[in-house]
Amino acid sequence: MIQLSGLTKAFGERILLDNVTWTVNAGERVGLCGPNGAGKTTLLRMLAGLDEPDAGHIVRSTGLTVGYLPQDGLAHSGRSLIEEASLAFGPLLEMRAEIDRIEHALADQTRAEGEYETLLVRYHDLSEAYRQGEGHNIELRVTQVLEGLGFAKTDIDKPAETFSGGWQMRIALAKLLLVRPTVLLLDEPTNHLDLDARNWLEGYLNAYPGAVILVSHDRFFLDAVVTRVADLSLRTITDYVGNYSKYLRDREADLDRLRKAKQEQDDEVARMRAFIDRFRYQATKAAQVQSRIKMLEKVVPIEVPPERKRVRFTFPACPKSGRTVIALEGIGKQYDGHEVLRDVSLHVERGDRIALVAPNGAGKSTLMRMLSGAEAPDSGERHLGHQVVMQYFAQDEANRLPPDATVYQVMEVESSMAMVPAIRNILGGFLFSGDDIYKRAGVLSGGERTRLAVARMLLKPANTLLLDEPTNHLDLDSKDVLLEALEDFGGTLIFVSHDRYFVDRLANKIVVVGDGTVEVYPGTYEQFLWSRQERARPRQQDPAPAGRGAGAARPSTETRPHGRSVDTNGPKSAVGASSPKAAGKPGYEDKKRADAEDRRKRREAQGRARRITELESRIADREGQVKELEAQMAAEGFYDDRSAAETVIGRHQTLMWEVGDLMQQWEDLQAADVAE
Repeated sequence: MIQLSGLTKAFGERILLDNVTWTVNAGERVGLCGPNGAGKTTLLRMLAGLDEPDAGHIVRSTGLTVGYLPQDGLAHSGRSLIEEASLAFGPLLEMRAEIDRIEHALADQTRAEGEYETLLVRYHDLSEAYRQGEGHNIELRVTQVLEGLGFAKTDIDKPAETFSGGWQMRIALAKLLLVRPTVLLLDEPTNHLDLDARNWLEGYLNAYPGAVILVSHDRFFLDAVVTRVADLSLRTITDYVGNYSKYLRDREADLDRLRKAKQEQDDEVARMRAFIDRFRYQATKAAQVQSRIKMLEKVVPIEVPPERKRVRFTFPACPKSGRTVIALEGIGKQYDGHEVLRDVSLHVERGDRIALVAPNGAGKSTLMRMLSGAEAPDSGERHLGHQVVMQYFAQDEANRLPPDATVYQVMEVESSMAMVPAIRNILGGFLFSGDDIYKRAGVLSGGERTRLAVARMLLKPANTLLLDEPTNHLDLDSKDVLLEALEDFGGTLIFVSHDRYFVDRLANKIVVVGDGTVEVYPGTYEQFLWSRQERARPRQQDPAPAGRGAGAARPSTETRPHGRSVDTNGPKSAVGASSPKAAGKPGYEDKKRADAEDRRKRREAQGRARRITELESRIADREGQVKELEAQMAAEGFYDDRSAAETVIGRHQTLMWEVGDLMQQWEDLQAADVAE
């Protein structure tokens, strides 16, 4: 479909692509990967025809149509949302308008008979073309895509200019998907999408009949969508068949081979130079010396990409908080008469890693502000636990940086003396190197400010972190630095993120926000998705198995605020959109199924490992409380106050039952690991 032939592109003395030949075939979904500044966006713009190469050319197949979604800079105004999105069907809308004009003309009885014949023929041709183009389903198709991308039904008739920048990008993406070009070029399409919208887009792109070329910093999205990864580095493109995880493994293996070849070449060159230096002035060795000089001149140095610096960081030490960290009781909040939260109660314990999940605008950030104490509720109470040291990373945290301070000064002001030596390493991990640290915060781009705000957060000691979309504008390497730090963080974590990989790795409890209430799910995001899908299925009354009557065991439920309940049983498997199978490729379907099964098993194993670690921590905590109570019960005079003694004994029995239940869960997970 698209072929690059001898393509070269440079900016000044910096060469991005050098004599590159590359091909994209029909139906492929290609992920462009590479270090920042390698030329990914430039390549997309050349494929879209917006930039021209310095040398070489791009060959496109006949009838090829290209749709390009840039990272930002799009705005829509002057029309309602549905009118703006419907512009994707421009030719069909023009047909509809002409059909209407012909219908009015046919109603004019004063026209000559010959004109009627001409109009009827044109009317027939247009009606048939309109039918084949599914013009009658335009509104349905537009509505389905808009709702899939997170727009509410009440948004349909709103003026397009009333939507914020992130929603403007969704409008552009909706129009692009509705046009259905032969080739889709997407530059960071998930930047402004919540988790539900990302999941929908995954399924849409997997079923897309044309080719897709995309740049994304969302690892899970790449894994779920792409069938090939194109690595841009060293001024060329290297293809890797498979998803992003396979690309990482294969690329590392290639780099190992390249480093080994480079070392062997360097050793051989060193030996030849040593021979030349040693025998340069000996007449008997002159021929051999000249031979080696000529060999050296023909050597093409092997170039190895610079190793991406791996920065590993742990949060500064902070005393543990009490068992209860934050408790919300009957919280209510309204804005301009719109009720965002209604009688919400939420209990956060030490060690919880809670992901707040909801569509954009449902109240996640409002709940975050209530939890952090940054904003007071209209009703209800917030209770902060004992010895809680909190850090709150707000959505607009990047805008709070002092504009006149340099990057290094921003970090230095927030750092304790013990952390000063780590400042340069942390900045390097978030792509601030060399003279970048002397830039003033006021001149940084939006993405750079976000990276600096996240880096600054890592310097502050805390035992409770509240993070509202900290991964926005972070590249994959920076996300890994933050993710590893948060995985090692020993305190309590509450966060909002639209990065599925980030949520999967961190969360052990999901809080769903919506319709003014919250619903708590005690498990990973994969388990939450499975539970939500199971609850969405129509319930059928199954006959009781032989030997079991009406008292047969049913899946247990855990009651949640406002009378809701969550199914806590069931398999720990991920639920995601399955990729469509390419037609005409023997064994392709089986391979895709096997790859999907392998990914599912890996995710299940990771989920079990996280759950086992969490259970072990909770068991140790409960056993410690049991020992404390038993020490009290063994003390002299314990039974003198009968009422107090009964309270302690009751608490001891409750903890013993809880330990037993946690041990049973732990054993079940261990058994599942062994069976796997």
